[in-house]
Formats: sequence, structure tokens, C-alpha cells
Amino acid sequence: MTPHTVEKTPVTLLGLGAMGSALARTWLAAGHPLTVWNRTPARAGALADEGARTADSPAAAVAAGTLVVVCLLDDASVGEVLADADLSGKDVVNLTTSTPDQARDRATWASERGARYLDGGIMAIPPMIGVPETGGYVLYSGPRDLFDHYRDTLAVPTGATYAGEDPGFAALQDVALLSAMYGMFAGTTHAFALIRREDLDPAAFAGLLTGWLTAMAPAAHGIAAELTADEAPEEDVSSLAMQVAGTPTFLDTARQQGVSAELLAPYFELMRRGLTERNEAKNPKGLVDLLLR
Repeated sequence: MTPHTVEKTPVTLLGLGAMGSALARTWLAAGHPLTVWNRTPARAGALADEGARTADSPAAAVAAGTLVVVCLLDDASVGEVLADADLSGKDVVNLTTSTPDQARDRATWASERGARYLDGGIMAIPPMIGVPETGGYVLYSGPRDLFDHYRDTLAVPTGATYAGEDPGFAALQDVALLSAMYGMFAGTTHAFALIRREDLDPAAFAGLLTGWLTAMAPAAHGIAAELTADEAPEEDVSSLAMQVAGTPTFLDTARQQGVSAELLAPYFELMRRGLTERNEAKNPKGLVDLLLR
């Protein structure tokens, strides 16, 4: 090793599904020594051909280094896989999708076994890993100093964003962001269903749709401003009343096009409640608060 060579942090990776394999290949390509384990050995063998060291058991993989990254099916799998591993002095980064409470419990579980813990929420799909221009990233929560220590290594596969000291914050924001995504997918699905039987080019319509959604996305900043304002926002009664008054047009159009309104109806009902229920603010903040019941 020359005086100017920077030694790369060794990584242990447990779990080689589509996401785990993508993560593994980016660390290998960046020159990080990598030890891998997978319940199905064939996947580990494929990475061995690319330079990874394979371990016969999770315990052996954990013993190979300090930084242990976990990317498994669910939280129960994490407990099962690490049950016999000695975690004393290890730094566990859990990228397994979980709930906020599961993440907090897993942080306590790791601490009781002598490990430091970061929880992660992956805001990317496997093809986005190792491709910075796609905009993918991982949210990390837990001790700030632990995140800072491994920031460069964690940022090799995709962007690394710190989400807070509370170990549940990465999982919470992961689910919140994905929930918004599914809401967008629901609206997109309904929109394409409306035009499905007409002589309209779906590709041309997609251009209109993406442009419109992009133009509407900044409305999130307005809701955030209302939620953080020192004073309660003024009631935007006319705007919400106008929108509620317009909902029959959407429902009638769906019926005329032979499209189920099941994806729109719940939000329309929430809007109606926000307008009619006593003592509710008639604005986006009021709709958010209605959901807290």
C-alpha cells in the first residue's frame, strides 16, 4: 500500500436479495473489502466471483469486521439471523424495512448486546443503486457520531441522509414518503383508467400528467408552513368548499367512463368531513389533523 492509498472500510453484508446484491456490488466496485452471507448460498457464490468473501453463517460474517449491514426480508428475520452472532463492539446498520417502533426496539436490542445501531430506510429501487443521477438515497437515524463516522462508506451505493437521533425516524419518514408515493400511484392509476377506452395516446397523456404532478408537488411546502406556524392558519373555507362542490363531477365522470371511484372516494370523504364537522379548520392542516383521530 502506497503512502497515498486510502484504506477502505471493510463491510459485512447480511442478505443478498435484489437490493442487497446491488449494494454489495457497489461496495466491491469501490474497493471495500466485503464479507457476505445469504440464506441461499448461490447468491453469495456469485459475489465471491466478483471478489467478496463468503461466510458460512451469520455469526462468522459478523465476526469478520466491525461494520455490519443488514438487508433482510423483515424485522423478525433480523432477530433470527443475528440470534447467535456476537455483536459486542459491532456497529449494526439495519436497512431492513420496518416500522418506527420496530426500529426503536431493535436499537435497544442491539445496545443490550453491546452494539451501536443505525436504522435505515432505503428510498431507492435496486436499479438506482450505484447510479447517483437517479436521485436515490437512504435515510439513517440513530447516533449522529456513528452516522458521521461511516458516512462516506454508507454513501458509496447511494446518497446518505441523516434523519435524526431517534432510531425510529428513518423508518417513519420512509413509510411517510412511500405513502405519498402510493397516493400518487393511486391518482395516476385512476387517471389512466379514465382515458383507457378513449382514442387518446397514453404516452402523450403521460407527458401532461407528469407535468401537472410536478407543478402541484410544491403544495407540500404550504402544508408544512401551516403545520409549523406559530398561529393557527386562517380557514380557507371557500377553497375547500369549492373543491367539495366539484367532487360530483369527478364521480360522475368516473361512472360515465365505467371506472370505479374507489381510489378517489376516501379522500373526497375526508374533504367533506373537513368542511362540515364542527370546530375543524377548513384547510390542509385541518385535513391532516382529522387523520390523527
